[in-house]
Amino acid sequence: MFSAAPDSPHGDVRDLYQDHHVWLVSLLRRKLGNRDCAADFAHDTFVRVLLNRQARPDAPLPNEPRAYLTTIARGLVIDHWRRREVERAYQDMLATLPEAVAPSPEVRMLVMETVCRIDAMLDALVPAVRRAFLLAQVEGLPAPEIARQLGISRATVDRHIASALRHCYSLRYASESA
Repeated sequence: MFSAAPDSPHGDVRDLYQDHHVWLVSLLRRKLGNRDCAADFAHDTFVRVLLNRQARPDAPLPNEPRAYLTTIARGLVIDHWRRREVERAYQDMLATLPEAVAPSPEVRMLVMETVCRIDAMLDALVPAVRRAFLLAQVEGLPAPEIARQLGISRATVDRHIASALRHCYSLRYASESA
């Protein structure tokens, strides 16, 4: 079913697309209530599959292609809704600013992209690590106070914050080198 076509390095993905694209659009349309959005997310799902294949060309496609596609599509939809929530919060904050100090559309876009990247970085952290990191970075609390609030040792706080920093730096440098 997923044999690679000799004329294409991505024949297995082409087969996956031909066998499951209509099904995926239909599934997404039922979930989202909008055929155009469903088609966009289905497209993005197959783009993600292609990117995954480029990153690991020798990896076999899963035995359960619909579960695989559903998982990728679900992640894309969740990311989309998270981004919309962040954008809405940013727009609400901008609405409170006097017009004279409101940022330009270009600056708004840059800030939005940065905030979404930070949100994604933080979302990938284990909840306890994220909480300690945010208490240190956003609230400015010292490690002993974080330890007291979270009911953990000072050493654990230090490990959590170091782990979060390593994670954020690794993502930052990975995106800069890409």
